[in-house]
Amino acid sequence: MYRYKIHDDFGLPSSSFTICTFWLIRALFVIGEKEEALKIFEELISYSNHLRIFSEDLDFTTKRQLGNFPQAYSHLALINTAILFDEEVQKLPVH
Repeated sequence: MYRYKIHDDFGLPSSSFTICTFWLIRALFVIGEKEEALKIFEELISYSNHLRIFSEDLDFTTKRQLGNFPQAYSHLALINTAILFDEEVQKLPVH
């Protein structure tokens, strides 16, 4: 997701703000769109680096990480979002 879409001193934004994308996933999950949330979550985590670390932004076209690196806010959002999916799995009946 874009952080904002307004032209500023840096021009028009061309990258996603990682924390906002995790917030989108969380919102989709909470409103019951769990499959869509999981699909976006899995796609987003595939863009982490080889150590599974995220930066602040992700270029829409190249998927290159931009901005502050590593970014604590991105990782906090990752953890909070992953907890949602883990709690969902914990609710499943054991066979």
